[in-house]
Amino acid sequence: MARAQDSNAAKAHALVDAAIKMTDSDKAVKLLWQATDIDPSLEEPYVYLGMYYNSKQDAEDLAKVYQKLVKYQPNSVSAWINIGEAYMSFSPPKTTEALPYYRKAYELDSHSTMAALRMGEIMAQEGDRDQAIRYLHQAAGDPNYAAEAHKILTQMGAS
Repeated sequence: MARAQDSNAAKAHALVDAAIKMTDSDKAVKLLWQATDIDPSLEEPYVYLGMYYNSKQDAEDLAKVYQKLVKYQPNSVSAWINIGEAYMSFSPPKTTEALPYYRKAYELDSHSTMAALRMGEIMAQEGDRDQAIRYLHQAAGDPNYAAEAHKILTQMGAS
């Protein structure tokens, strides 16, 4: 069985390598999706698909990419966050859809300040003030998210 998995991983890597070198993005995307079918747990094709759909501002397909990844890598905190981010990139943001994905990421890693920031932001919008403040204070402890967390806390009058 391990040989079949190694073989599938090699095939998937070959498809990813071929896709990266292509100038025809439609064909490249097809190869990347094929790679996810051959070796669904290989993260690399999902990353490239995510970058592609993000560049096209295609939030719906972006969410699908990471939803497929979490099926095969359910403990990938970044994949759960990326699904949430995909829903947040809709115009207007689909916060109700995004929140469960941030919660799952936070459940997997309670030190995820990105998940805490987004949960705090969404809860502030939904009027769950106490929870919002709790998560935003956690996010404020991370230099990468402190400014955004403080901005939301200030808007809430809770800095």
